[in-house]
Amino acid sequence: QVQLVESGGGLVQAGGSLRLSCAASGHTFSRCAMGWFRQAPGKAREFVAAVSRSTLRTYYADSVKGRFTISRDNAKATVYLQMNSLRPEDTAVYYCAAAMSNTLGRRGEEYDYWGQGTQVTVSS
Repeated sequence: QVQLVESGGGLVQAGGSLRLSCAASGHTFSRCAMGWFRQAPGKAREFVAAVSRSTLRTYYADSVKGRFTISRDNAKATVYLQMNSLRPEDTAVYYCAAAMSNTLGRRGEEYDYWGQGTQVTVSS
């Protein structure tokens, strides 16, 4: 069992930066691939980024590539999402998720555990 708690969301102007954190409890964090997803009002949940167990592999949605960076610290059981050059269209609730497999999936059903989400609002 893995419990996930996101933090770091907030209100930022376009062009600004935020860093999201997702702290995991349980003893299996280092065996999980981790992902970030987001959901804007009235839209479907979408994949943002994923990182493998060992951080050797990362995967990004085209919409955030070059602006967002996913990383993890297995010693702290925490995964991060550094978001730079934010745009109004990045406004959403951001969720972290854990997958017991090491596949960097972009589909939500490939993930086994989810956090409660943190709101990110980018003003124009």
